[in-house]
Amino acid sequence: MKHKNSEQLSTTEKIGYGLGDCAANFVFFTQMVFLFDYYTEVLRLSPLHVGSIFLFSRLWDAVNDPLMGGLADRTKSRWGKYRPWILATAVPFAILFVLAYTTPDWGYTARLIWAIVTYNALMMMYTVNNVPYSALTGVMTGDISERASLVQWRFVMAMTAQFLVGAYTMTLVARFGGVDDAGEVMDPARGYQLTIALWAVLMAVFLLITFLTTRERIAPAPQQKTSVWGDLTDLTKNRNWVVLALATVLVFISLAMRGGSTLPFFRYYVVGDTVLGFQKSTDQLVGWFNGLSTAMAILGVLLSKSLAMRFGKRNVYRASLALSAVCILVFYMLPATAITPMFATQYLMQFIYGVSIPLLWAMMADVADFTEWKLSRRATAMTFAATVFALKLGLSLGGALQGYILSLHGYEADAVQTPLARSGLAQVMSLYPALAFLAAAVLLLFYQIDRQTEYDMHDELTARREATVAPSA
Repeated sequence: MKHKNSEQLSTTEKIGYGLGDCAANFVFFTQMVFLFDYYTEVLRLSPLHVGSIFLFSRLWDAVNDPLMGGLADRTKSRWGKYRPWILATAVPFAILFVLAYTTPDWGYTARLIWAIVTYNALMMMYTVNNVPYSALTGVMTGDISERASLVQWRFVMAMTAQFLVGAYTMTLVARFGGVDDAGEVMDPARGYQLTIALWAVLMAVFLLITFLTTRERIAPAPQQKTSVWGDLTDLTKNRNWVVLALATVLVFISLAMRGGSTLPFFRYYVVGDTVLGFQKSTDQLVGWFNGLSTAMAILGVLLSKSLAMRFGKRNVYRASLALSAVCILVFYMLPATAITPMFATQYLMQFIYGVSIPLLWAMMADVADFTEWKLSRRATAMTFAATVFALKLGLSLGGALQGYILSLHGYEADAVQTPLARSGLAQVMSLYPALAFLAAAVLLLFYQIDRQTEYDMHDELTARREATVAPSA
């Protein structure tokens, strides 16, 4: 199938862009996997309060994310619309990351307030940084193949950060916090703070590299006049965005529930300490579980572009979610002593799910193209801002559901769990996440942008842009 070629990107620019999501994933993956553990085990907050923090903090994002999208789309600078925000947020983002994992020696109410304030400040900065960063996908190139390659590089780098965080966070917490003769971390508060400080420094450096190595090439038509409200209205008229946004909420509900449950699942549910013939501590088991899972996901990411170019993004994304759900359901049926089968099932699931990881963001760029194609108006950052809101809403709902379900089952941190509490851990680790993935796969039946539509949009939009610049050439 032929289509017009467009902007080609160098490998340096693709890697530089990918480092931006590598940076963001130091925050994202740490929040998803370790924040519930940090809040309950170190800051000593109740699971019920933690769930409420995750849930109600997202109310502000309903306003905050679209405002950031509208602001980024209307930014004018010699560096473009979106790159200046990456530069401006690099250091503040890193500082807030460290503060969110700083443990004050205060009473319970003061610690709860501290958690609310630092969590919300960090998530707001995540929005200010990640909405413009994500929008870059849609303006660095309009070429279908190059955009797929760009997104693939992005998520290889993102998964690299997830590997580092998943495999080494608890090891570093133990190293910085000190370990007693019984193998327990003596000062987990210090351990978490110094570990996060290391991730934060890497994050700031990577964001600066992203700013220096990327370029914006696609701009809205000069005559385009829109408002933030108009941009939002355009989105709601785009059925493809609505479907993809709802699917995003469901996917990240699943990821948040599984990610946040991993540590307590291995501490309080799994029976035994041997995997693949190796005897490991709980923290080491979690490191193997997260680290090698991420390595398998990277293999899936590497297959994503070729599969999408052959079968279309929509079809591959839907199949990946459905097959991942089947693997998670198998996980639910394994007994607490079946550690090696748990790892094997997890690795297979992560490989299959990895194929879908770049596709969401490539499809969001397609959604922005679809709006421009149909309405002759483009609001790239608003499209991605709405997606970031859907992502964070899913994370928050997943975290809230995890906290509420475990609280209802009588879960208590640092305690011997009842059979009911252990059952709750199994459910939030497998059953509910599988149902969320299946629901997302069903929703994608209503997504209309197939492979042929992608090429039609690309060719017509390229022709329009060439016609716009032709008089001044």
